Amino acid sequence: MSTATTDTERVTATTHPIGQSVRDSLVIARRNLIRMTRIPEMVLFGVVQPVMFVVLFTYVFGGSMRIGNSTDPDVYKDFLMAGIFAQTVTFATAGSAAGIADDMQKGLVDRFRSLPMARGAVLTGRTVADLVQTAITLLVLAIVALIVGWRTGSAEPTTAVRILAGFALLLLLGYAFTWIGALIGLSVRTPEAATSGGIIWLFPVTFVSNAFVDSSQMTPWLRHIAEWNPFSATVQACRELFGNPGVVQSDAWPMQHPVWASVIWSVLIVVVFRTLAVRKYRSASA
Repeated sequence: MSTATTDTERVTATTHPIGQSVRDSLVIARRNLIRMTRIPEMVLFGVVQPVMFVVLFTYVFGGSMRIGNSTDPDVYKDFLMAGIFAQTVTFATAGSAAGIADDMQKGLVDRFRSLPMARGAVLTGRTVADLVQTAITLLVLAIVALIVGWRTGSAEPTTAVRILAGFALLLLLGYAFTWIGALIGLSVRTPEAATSGGIIWLFPVTFVSNAFVDSSQMTPWLRHIAEWNPFSATVQACRELFGNPGVVQSDAWPMQHPVWASVIWSVLIVVVFRTLAVRKYRSASA
């Protein structure tokens, strides 16, 4: 009786749409993670770029940036790191776009479509695998940041829970942006076009923000755009949670409630672009 009950529960779990979708997504995620381990340069190049940004911005621009009333390089260093972290997780979008476009070009999507699996699992598995790679990159980058002198609690006291919450917001933002990359990868014909399309729009998003400069020093119309930028909300939230300098005083709601704004923006991006990406995937593989 016990064996029969167990078998029935197993069949029910595997045939339930949600259970099947989760299982298929994890299988695809595992496939992509194995692929990453066989191509280590993918992870290596993903780590090198943000490390270069840390070094360049810290030592080249650090002494010329004014944060509040200070031009102290150490103050700018602590101000900068939340922006670098956020930029790193969003730039993973290009890798997601290129990877999905490559699978489309090689016909792997058609093979997956022929299998009895959930339609959205291919994209969900890919984004989950990219999230794991982003987490590894973020860990390495945090270690490098500590080496160059970044410290949490430099402006106001913080706690381990708040610091972990800051990194969780960063990963949520990165996951949200990978769905934008998934839609781009499904919308172009080649991996090269996906790489370009996945990264070119990120430059205005990341630079018209409070990531690298104090947005209060911008012209009013540009400051307004920067303060309502989803990217800025996460950067502001991380500075607040990390206890770093540069928390901008603003009348804009996202800057007054950055943690909530970051969560809302990221969840909204996931809902909208996952829906569009799955719809595009179904039409592309039809």
